Amino acid sequence: MALKNLQLSLQFGQLADAAPHRAALPRAQVARWIRHALALDAEITVRIVDAEEGRTLNRDYRQKDYATNVLTFDYTQEPVVTADLVLCAPVVAKEALDNGKSLRDHYAHLLVHGTLHAQGWDHETSEADADAMEAREIEILAGLGFANPYA
Repeated sequence: MALKNLQLSLQFGQLADAAPHRAALPRAQVARWIRHALALDAEITVRIVDAEEGRTLNRDYRQKDYATNVLTFDYTQEPVVTADLVLCAPVVAKEALDNGKSLRDHYAHLLVHGTLHAQGWDHETSEADADAMEAREIEILAGLGFANPYA
């Protein structure tokens, strides 16, 4: 299967400790991870934010008053996927540490996860949908050389 075209904007917000996040997210790698999860061409912005910005966005758009690992704002799914993926650096770093994963590996998983959300995949609608999305994530990540993030 040919990889889809991707117009990528990679942004870093005001992070107190941006260096490890920038090191874990080289633009070419971010594009590769996202392209492997795409079924259609896409225009995607990836923004790495601090806890305050992450919490504000989650509160304002999902009515959940805490910073979460990844938020997907999907605008169109056809003919081109357009979306913003917002990843909260301190949450991603804590989850990676707590789960014994590298920051790079966890970012790759969350970018694949968010990209699937941008295309209509949803793990909150039913157990079957959650299982299907998880299986697709595992398949994509394996193709990229990553271990099963759920194991």
